Amino acid sequence: MRKLPIIERSLALGDGTRVPYPMPSSAVASRIGKANRRSGTGPELRVRSALHRSGLRFRVDFQIEANGLKVKPDVVFTRRRVALFVDGCFWHCCQTHGTSPRANAAYWAPKLARNVERDRAVDSALGNAGWVVIRVWEHEPVPDVLQVVQAALDTAGGTTQ
Repeated sequence: MRKLPIIERSLALGDGTRVPYPMPSSAVASRIGKANRRSGTGPELRVRSALHRSGLRFRVDFQIEANGLKVKPDVVFTRRRVALFVDGCFWHCCQTHGTSPRANAAYWAPKLARNVERDRAVDSALGNAGWVVIRVWEHEPVPDVLQVVQAALDTAGGTTQ
């Protein structure tokens, strides 16, 4: 009987970098990975709820095109051109709470680094297109986030939508 060759799978990160395809380190890790959401996370919902309670109106899942990039910030104030991102500590490499997984490190290290690079490119593209970009960490107290958003909206002028 002939042995089939082992094919190593890889993923492209979007900037041309290829990394080994991650194999789940356990059933629990697999379940956690499948449960991750792109939007509507707990921290994002807490911020959106507080913004709405304070009388602010905004768009969710609103796509912005800026300098060739298509971006969907977590919260968008369209008339004032303010975009808010609620960044997760793990996914965006928080200096305080970010961690580096030991399992599948060859996959995770470049993946997380690419996330941070993409964040900087998005910030630059939106800023060059006249948008005010606010990035907050998921662990920041919601009242502090509200103050930052309100200050940005006051500076941006216009109406609150």
